[in-house]
Amino acid sequence: MNPIQNLLTVTIFVFFTNGLYAQISGKILDSNDLSPLEYATAALYKQHDGSLVTGVVTNILGEFSLKGINAGTYYLEASFMGYASNRIAKIKVNKKNEQIQLGTIKLSLGSQLDEVLVKAERSTVIHKIDRQVFDTKKYQSSQGGNAVDVIKNLPSVTVDGQGAISVRGSKGFAVLVNGKPTQGDAASILAQLPANALETVELITAPSAKYDPEGKGGILNIITKNGAVNGTYTQINVRAGFPSIEPYDTKQAAQRYGMDATFNSQSDKWNVSLGASYQRNDKTGRREGELFIVNEAEDKTTFLPSDGERSFDEISYNGRFNVDFTPDKANTFSLGFFAGKHTKDRLADIVYYDNHAVSPIGSDNRLYTIAYYNHNLRIRKGDFALGSFDYAHKFNNASKLSASFLYEYSFLGGPTENDNLGHPDNSIVYQQEYNTNDNPLYGKRFNLDYQWKPYSFGTIETGYQFRHLNHTGEFVYERDGNLVPEFSSDIKLKRTIHSGYLQLTGAQNKWDYAAGVRLEYMDRSYTESLKSMLTPNTYTYDFVKLFPSASLQYEVNSKTKLKLAYSKRIDRTTTFKMNSFAEREHSEVFEQGDNTLLPEFIDLVELGITKNLKGGNSVYATSYYRHVNNVINRVNTLAYESGGAVIDSILNRVYSNVGKSNALGVEVGATVKPTKNWTTFIGANIYDYTIDGSLLFKHRDGIERAYNVDSKSTIYSFNINSTYSFWENASVQFSFNYLSDRNTAMGEDSRFYSPNLTIKKCFLDNRLAVTLQWQNIDMGLLNTNEQRITTSRPNAFYTTTNYVYEVDMVSLNLSYTFNKTKNKAKFIESEFGKREF
Repeated sequence: MNPIQNLLTVTIFVFFTNGLYAQISGKILDSNDLSPLEYATAALYKQHDGSLVTGVVTNILGEFSLKGINAGTYYLEASFMGYASNRIAKIKVNKKNEQIQLGTIKLSLGSQLDEVLVKAERSTVIHKIDRQVFDTKKYQSSQGGNAVDVIKNLPSVTVDGQGAISVRGSKGFAVLVNGKPTQGDAASILAQLPANALETVELITAPSAKYDPEGKGGILNIITKNGAVNGTYTQINVRAGFPSIEPYDTKQAAQRYGMDATFNSQSDKWNVSLGASYQRNDKTGRREGELFIVNEAEDKTTFLPSDGERSFDEISYNGRFNVDFTPDKANTFSLGFFAGKHTKDRLADIVYYDNHAVSPIGSDNRLYTIAYYNHNLRIRKGDFALGSFDYAHKFNNASKLSASFLYEYSFLGGPTENDNLGHPDNSIVYQQEYNTNDNPLYGKRFNLDYQWKPYSFGTIETGYQFRHLNHTGEFVYERDGNLVPEFSSDIKLKRTIHSGYLQLTGAQNKWDYAAGVRLEYMDRSYTESLKSMLTPNTYTYDFVKLFPSASLQYEVNSKTKLKLAYSKRIDRTTTFKMNSFAEREHSEVFEQGDNTLLPEFIDLVELGITKNLKGGNSVYATSYYRHVNNVINRVNTLAYESGGAVIDSILNRVYSNVGKSNALGVEVGATVKPTKNWTTFIGANIYDYTIDGSLLFKHRDGIERAYNVDSKSTIYSFNINSTYSFWENASVQFSFNYLSDRNTAMGEDSRFYSPNLTIKKCFLDNRLAVTLQWQNIDMGLLNTNEQRITTSRPNAFYTTTNYVYEVDMVSLNLSYTFNKTKNKAKFIESEFGKREF
């Protein structure tokens, strides 16, 4: 057996040791509006000495079940943050296999919270039937950063050297903010959210039908801080980075600093939240590359060795406002506004050395050699403004009707400068190019949902959603100050979606279950034209499809659970990947898309086991299979034309449907507590990944050429997060993120890893937290924060580029909370925007 098969065997095999013991069940509700309290704690103690026997957290319906209970007398304490505890005394268990139902346990908002100090360590991860819930406070190295710094510590998530985020190896995943869908570029959305404002991150790998079906890898649901206690909450975070230890010969020193603030005021009827954030997070680095091209059409080989600066300047700032009004127990109104700016400048000033040569194929006789300097500045913007309105009504029969509307404007894109100059005399101008893409986006979304529980075996949810996207783009390309019509185009994408769903969720005895189906109609219209064309071309695509889902969880005993899930998904196309007219990305590359690009359709299946061990230790494993049709990949081909006065042959990067892919893997994780003060969380993912297909592409010389795609690889990643508390209010944490070599459609990306060390100390009754971070530890001994990307095609081309980014980055973060009441801040999320960013 190969390693994947061995791990799958371990995952599926479990020894059932469930004896005939008693079971104690119940439900925990808010006494005010009788809403279920998810994540409330039910802890069982022995009546005679008060020793803890076992404990669980409630599910989404507020239900709990304690199994494996021996005969005896107990008491149960139900508790939830911000509520007064409720004790149920003298629970008598007389015999094995006895079923004890405590019924409804009501909790009221606490009024004397400061009189009792409760200390408890929250689990790094909580496993539920359809998701894993991660506590963001466990990742100290992320404080002062953004949400990307948080989620890269999750076992299923990786972030590579280019900043690309993947879930179980897939870059196609959806992002929710407080349970609401977004349709934007994941890294850009997450970069807008301060890490300090996050409460938990939910990883939903096989989502149910009530969620939008976007995303190959499932869903990341970002939950911002919330609470249940009336009062005022204010928190301010300030971050400053020390000067770079390694300058990398960059023209300007990197700057890293930021500040974010959150204010929340809550009363019985009103909940008002304000927030603002400013972050600058530059990253210096270098690019070392080689490009080797065989141009059979012109009997030439081209060799381009290069080296130079490749750095990023990133600035993000935003403001947010949200108000909730609850005039009575039945009605809730919410109004919100969220706006911001996000700019990411990539500077690539590259020297192509004088051994850049052009020769006849198979000959060492050089037609000529030349050295030149390429200045490439790419600016990407993500300005946005959006507003939302939500309304919810609870009926007397405990059913609930809710409606929401969101409208958004976003500006995406930005210019690129590309100058080929002399070297070492930069005053010589061989070629100057300028291109820009202005992409204003308008989107709106309406949701209507209804939830009720007509039967004892579950809750039924149903709803309708309307979505509309209008995304235009103007691509202007100039060479030496003159418009180049064959590279200048106008595009327009319109997409309308109508969908409805029906979902059943319930629990019976040892079983938790959820099943549903979503029916979706999508109509897509894409129009494009060159500046030189009189009549634009329009391409349409529509479908009506069912997206079913199902989840099943079985509780073997009080410590062991098994789950099985299936979900059908979709990954939609974007304007950037559909623009079929070439864009000059930099000196070596044209980049273009496919105007008939089809969305990817995905089938996800997973089987998992979780087991709680003694002393706070736990372990889980999940095997999964993901099949994708219409795989979209970026494939390199030859441009077959002169690129100007310097380069004779350059590459075309083309986005196209290349066939199908399969991923078969296992994800494992463990929480290990060697001592009371030392906790380590380890997560790993290993999978076999295959891409099988072909690409038929028509080049600018008018000839269609076929390219086969056949790539296989075993890929793995792991994250370690180890924390030691050496004083009552001080800790040190070491984290390590590793991503192995991995295959692409036409090459390989090298391994990428990053070790980090964080020291945290609290002062002033834990109101002030000081965090010192040492990120990308290298000390000249490791190859930290480096990644090599290689592509090749026999007898055509070979490229390899090593990206070397900044190491040994030190920063200081200060966080001050003006009171201890947890906030109920909410952020509005983008439904459509920033995906192209």
